Amino acid sequence: MKKHPVLTLFLTMLKIGAFTFGGGFAMLALLDRELVDKHGFLTHDEFMDLVVIAESTPGPVAINAATYVGYRVGGVIGALFSTLGVVLPSFSIIFLISLFFDTFLSLTLVAAAFRGIRAAVVLLILGAGVKMFRKMKKNAFSLSVMGVTLAVMLTFGLFAVSFSSIFYILISAVLGISVYLIGSLKKKEGDSK
Repeated sequence: MKKHPVLTLFLTMLKIGAFTFGGGFAMLALLDRELVDKHGFLTHDEFMDLVVIAESTPGPVAINAATYVGYRVGGVIGALFSTLGVVLPSFSIIFLISLFFDTFLSLTLVAAAFRGIRAAVVLLILGAGVKMFRKMKKNAFSLSVMGVTLAVMLTFGLFAVSFSSIFYILISAVLGISVYLIGSLKKKEGDSK
């Protein structure tokens, strides 16, 4: 018996929400594997667009991604259940921890576990970035923007300059739109000749 897509999506997001730590970027590899490779809810190009949209819109990446995919698969009901699936594990865990927060933090084992989780989160984010880079359409523009962005981020990091990631996104969006418009104008000029 085949499961309803909204139920499958809810269970998938519940699993993603329960077994990933470190926020939306740490979830990217698991989101890609589950939504693209395993269930086929999205193509890889749609997933890359989803990451850009989820990061560009207000709110956590995981919730934005879950809402978008849910809406695409099952409309408003799909968006509701998908979003509920991804937030329910975190909400439940944080609620339980809040009941005995002071006691929880004083446990040596818990402090050690959080230090280990922090290291794993860095590797999860790095792994997702490498996977996305491998599948990215590589052209002069995308590689130039990525190279300049990395150089600026490293420079700002070394000199402790505070610069919001929102500005990186906005500047890249303006550059992308500009290149698209210039390409469209050149194509129209070529067609009119």
